[in-house]
Amino acid sequence: MTEQAVVVQKRPYMVEVEEGKSYYWCRCGRSAKQPFCDGSHKDTGFTPVPYKAESSGKVFFCGCKHTGKQPLCDGSHAKL
Repeated sequence: MTEQAVVVQKRPYMVEVEEGKSYYWCRCGRSAKQPFCDGSHKDTGFTPVPYKAESSGKVFFCGCKHTGKQPLCDGSHAKL
């Protein structure tokens, strides 16, 4: 059986990112610091997804953990 990610919310997280800065998106849904990783995936088959901001501005990180464009929202939450 494959472990499933926890659906945190059925909408994206809008985050102001800084150009050149790296962010680590929580793939498992267990982090208390959503949408970013806090290490809660320990002892699971999940690892965080790195994201490096190409420019400063608003980015929409996936909140449902089912996106096909990890770590960004692709609207998959509308089908859950």
